[in-house]
Amino acid sequence: MLGALGVVYGDIGTSPLYTLKTVLEWAGSSAPEVAYGSLSLIFWTLIVTTSIKYVALVMRADNDGEGGILALMARLAMKGRERSGLVAIGILGAALLYGDGAITPAISVLSALEGLKLPAPAVAPYILPLAVLVLVALFSLQRKGTAVIGRLFGPVMLAWFVTIGALGAISVLAHPTILLALDPRYGLHYLSTHGFTGFTVLGAVFLSATGAEALYADMGHFGAKPIRAGWYGIVLPMLVLNYAGQAALVVAGAVPDGENPFFRLAPDSLQLPLVALATAATIIASQSIISGVFSMTRQAIQLGLCPRLNVTQTSATGYGQIYVGSINWLLMVFTLGLTLGFGSSDKLAAAFGVAVSLTMLLTTLLMYKLMREQWKWTPTVAIAVAGSLALVDLSFASANLTKVAEGGWVPLVTAATVFLLMEAWRTGRGAMLSQLERGTIPLAQFIKSMAGEAKVSGTAVYLSRRRDVVPLAMLHNVKHYHVLHERNVLVHVETEQVPRVPASERASVTELGNGFYQIVLRYGFMQQPDIPAALAACTVGGQGFDMMQTSFFLSRVSIVTVPGGKHRLNPLFRRLFAWLQRNAADATEFFRIPHNRIVELGARVEL
Repeated sequence: MLGALGVVYGDIGTSPLYTLKTVLEWAGSSAPEVAYGSLSLIFWTLIVTTSIKYVALVMRADNDGEGGILALMARLAMKGRERSGLVAIGILGAALLYGDGAITPAISVLSALEGLKLPAPAVAPYILPLAVLVLVALFSLQRKGTAVIGRLFGPVMLAWFVTIGALGAISVLAHPTILLALDPRYGLHYLSTHGFTGFTVLGAVFLSATGAEALYADMGHFGAKPIRAGWYGIVLPMLVLNYAGQAALVVAGAVPDGENPFFRLAPDSLQLPLVALATAATIIASQSIISGVFSMTRQAIQLGLCPRLNVTQTSATGYGQIYVGSINWLLMVFTLGLTLGFGSSDKLAAAFGVAVSLTMLLTTLLMYKLMREQWKWTPTVAIAVAGSLALVDLSFASANLTKVAEGGWVPLVTAATVFLLMEAWRTGRGAMLSQLERGTIPLAQFIKSMAGEAKVSGTAVYLSRRRDVVPLAMLHNVKHYHVLHERNVLVHVETEQVPRVPASERASVTELGNGFYQIVLRYGFMQQPDIPAALAACTVGGQGFDMMQTSFFLSRVSIVTVPGGKHRLNPLFRRLFAWLQRNAADATEFFRIPHNRIVELGARVEL
């Protein structure tokens, strides 16, 4: 459970740094009724959205232990007429979370460092440069992995939750009547009496639950049981105490306009230590969301939603500890741009909730399908549960969308861009594979025709996209050299709709005759294919694989446009796919194939 505290709760655990402060700013008042109403809304948001929806319900919808909207999509999007729609929902949800991956580090680190304004006002002009330095250091260290830092995550976050809970409890003891605000009628009264302002404040209240989607996405690291125990036993009580303590200070008039009630909870002598602890907690929160983006990218690659990228495993024991360099640097540039462009956590708050609130709504839509098709709930129960949750999600999403002009457009534009790229890759790849298959012949027919062909010693391995047709590289090899190897192995890599496939079920070998063999390698969408390692455990023709006697034949596909030709993709998708194809990681890197054992043969495809 201690490990889960460090990895899973970073995002939602640091939300008290900016949530109530943003509520007061958007409400335009620090009146007691605002404090009571906002605390009531925050409390019931944590109960309904996080405790009931995600921790109790959505985390039941794992895909062999893995969570997140792509894992949920993979569990549902099997063959069928609805597959395209489900995939589109999954892509859109993932695209929205990429924006969250850039905003979380920016708003978290800025919020923590802004606490320096109380004990050291002279530092105020340097907060933005300090935030930039912290963020640059954070992203620069990603390549080294998080194994060492990760061991400190749990104890630091435990100290964080105990500290914020204790500070909140002290304030509550001084003003115990604030606990009356846990009655939902205070929140409903505030919403019903403050018109449009009350409605928009829901967008700020939602900041208290933005980490709920991350709880689901990170469940594969520890499992649902430790996450639930940590949430109900430690995190939820400490968060409620802290929010109640902040609201109590507002009711008591101890929070001047424009100041953060969170840092007002601590006495002057503890201000600097609290800022240091808050900074450490926000770094952990940022690290958690960055690691989540890396994991989501690997899932997208394995599900065919993203071109191949170089994925580096940074730990021999922690499978989830990976590094995707291109994503890391793009995320850093985006995060620094947000930090410098908005300049403060107050301004970033308007952009923060839009992406996650829409992702939560998409998750609810997928959950309804799961309730009906796999959990076999009756229509009445499924509609009642999913409909109620969707109403809450829609309220939060609508409230956040009122801030589009003030920064909410950033995650929307980001999501639209990522969605366009993923959809262009998915449709372009499908069209490309269809064209490649037209240029080949059935495998059984080819093997029969090669009975008398000359052969040379050694083993040739051909990567095959389909199991029933001849790989283009093999056709071109025979066409140009009129020769085959003694052993010709067709390797077909399949990505299963599960996170991981056990090593014992990795490979299946089939003898096809005339010196031909077919090996099917199965990986989960959370696993990185390693063909040489998989072949080392296989035997064909009574022999193992000696890499020094094995040659790998691959096709290098080029996308071309012929003037006046018949195009199968619209011009935008064709150009985007061609660009993505050119910049995708080399197949040899992705499949861990030795560079000195590769023979590449070109193929041109018109789309």
